[in-house]
Amino acid sequence: MKNLEDYIVTVPDFPKPGILFRDVTGILESADAFQLALDLIVGILARTEFDLVASPDSRGFIFGSAVADRFRKAFVPMRKPGKLPRRTIFEEYDLEYGRAQLHMHDDAVRPGQRVVVVDDLLATGGTAAAAARLVERKGGVVVKMIFPLELAGFDARRRLLAGYDVASLVSYPGK
Repeated sequence: MKNLEDYIVTVPDFPKPGILFRDVTGILESADAFQLALDLIVGILARTEFDLVASPDSRGFIFGSAVADRFRKAFVPMRKPGKLPRRTIFEEYDLEYGRAQLHMHDDAVRPGQRVVVVDDLLATGGTAAAAARLVERKGGVVVKMIFPLELAGFDARRRLLAGYDVASLVSYPGK
């Protein structure tokens, strides 16, 4: 049986020369790999009490909604500006080159709800930190953050996610 790492495709020089892009969509292209990733996430969450799963778009939706389904929990989509139809709150965060916003419906999280944040990739940690701030602004508690893939060279756990319970399925030491 293959390991999850076997499904992550490394693309050299994307999006620019010198970058080794780790493509998590290789996991999605194999039913076996996707099930393996979900099984591993379920194992990590087996003893975690939570009410909701929240995920940033777009690939976070794929993993997060599947995890919510496995646990019969509600799913909270977090999106780019202008994509959610009701009143939203938002957080700004830094990208490698610029800033972005992450929006969530204003009524998606209630005070005291325990939330698991699931996204496809942990790199700089900006998106994950923005997701946590959205949950916390509404009185929710982030009880776990899970990522199928982590680029540990960005040091997001220490820089932006200290104090959160963070797990990844596959971690690469570089950026």
